Parts: sequence; structure tokens; C-alpha cells
Amino acid sequence: MSKLFASVDEVTERLGAAGYLPSLDIATTVFLAGHLGKPLLVEGPAGVGKTELAKAVAAATNSDLIRLQCYEGIDEARALYEWNHAKQLLRITATDTEGWDSARDHVFTEEFLLDRPLLAAIRNPRPTVLLIDELDKADVELEGLLLEVLGDYQVSIPELGTITAVRKPFVFVTSNANRELSEALQRRCLYLHIDYPTAELERAIVRMKVPELDAALREPVVGVVGALRQLSLRKPPSIAETVDWAKTLVALGVRDLTGNIVRSTLGVLLKYQSDQRVAIERLTLLEPDRTPGSAAR
Repeated sequence: MSKLFASVDEVTERLGAAGYLPSLDIATTVFLAGHLGKPLLVEGPAGVGKTELAKAVAAATNSDLIRLQCYEGIDEARALYEWNHAKQLLRITATDTEGWDSARDHVFTEEFLLDRPLLAAIRNPRPTVLLIDELDKADVELEGLLLEVLGDYQVSIPELGTITAVRKPFVFVTSNANRELSEALQRRCLYLHIDYPTAELERAIVRMKVPELDAALREPVVGVVGALRQLSLRKPPSIAETVDWAKTLVALGVRDLTGNIVRSTLGVLLKYQSDQRVAIERLTLLEPDRTPGSAAR
């Protein structure tokens, strides 16, 4: 992996230009991962910008983004590679008179190999960001398949041998921490935990993403979202939902953030009825003309 950033300050500057405002911790860890050529394991609650960080690094470095979206039941054929069985069968049928031994030599070749995200990233000659997204959703067996890629930047294919990276990708592994990842995988990575941003950083994000929002509304918008995150909710509002809410207020021409406005637009922030009930009860949103405070009672 070539050195993508010359300094921590350059990480901050280039990610900012790509639309991502990193904290000092994030910028430092991204710089170290690139400098040391190590995969970066990024954990944190849903919606704090883990996936967006990988996308921003790809944009900032003019790299190809290859994404492996993890889910329960994902296997080697979806993550690493698989053989084009239909095409192999046609070849075997066409060479049936030659016998299996001869046919086998013809069908287990590059011509019949289908790249999946991990192998595609290893073989890509261009600068590449490989995003292994939400690994905690996959079965633990997938982690075993990842170790060779994360440790040696290579993939072993029994029929062809070992394929080593043409150019080492910058690897991001994200997790919502719904289950603990294996120690073997953690040893191969640098670690970064991303939490919800500080109020100051979130205001800066809103200012960058929604510059048309009235400046006087940035603080109450971030204050209400911060208060919601302090409640016992099934799904606290993410940074993306803060931005969506700011865009909603702009679309409605809101100048004063009253309780009535918050209540009528709560569906932008909270996606469960039970969460909306909790918010209405705790943040005094029942009073239609009262501006909600930034702290829960």
C-alpha cells in the first residue's frame, strides 16, 4: 500500500474537501493505517459515519471503492470468488471425449474464475479502498476467510495457487459491535472507535452539509438531536438523520424551532413509534408553541 497521506493534517484537509469532517482521533488513525499498511477496524453505533469514512478516503485519494456488504449466511462464493459452473459445464460437454483429467485442466483456469469483492480488490492494479462493511452481521466463519486477505493481502485458490495483491488495498472493516470479533482478526488491524460527534463537530457537519440552514437554528437542531440520543431508544438518530432533519427544516422554511415543528417532523429523526412516544413524553414536545430544550427531564 502506497502512503496515501503525508501527515495527519493532510488527512483532515483532504477528507474535509471530500465532505467528511474527521475528529483528530479519526484523522490520526487513518494516517497511521495508511502509513503502516494495516487494515483499519472501525467500530461504533450505527449511523456515526463508519461507512462514510471509507467512502471519503476513497474519494480523497482517487481510489476505487470495492465494498463487501456482510450479512448472515454470506459465504466464500459471495466474498472471495467462485467458479462459473455453467460455463465449465459447457466446456466439459464440448471436450467429453478427452476424459475428466484433460477437461479439469481446461475448466479450472482464469477464464472460468469469477471475482468477488475480496479477490477483486486484491487483483485491482489501481489504488483501492476495500470496505468490508458490518462484519458483525456475518457468521463467524467469514472471519476465517478474511485472515489471509487482512494479514498477507493474498487469496489462495486451490486450483490456481496463491494470488498476491498487485497493489495493496486500504482496507476498512466496520462493525456495529453487535457481537465480538475474533482476536485473530483484531490482531491484524488497527482499531478505531467512532461515537456520535461532539455538539461542536456536529454543528460543523450541519453547516457543511446544509449551508442554507439558518445559522440560528444549528445549535437548537444539534441540541435536540443530542437530547434524543440520551434517551432509551431502539434507534437513536444518526448523523445522516441530523442532516436530513436540517434539510427538512430548510424545505419547510422554519425560522423558529418550536415544539410543534419538532413533533411534526419527528419521523425524520426517529423511525419507531415507540421511540417517538418516548421523545414526546421526555422532551416536552406536547406543548405546541414551546421550543424544546437540549436536555431531557
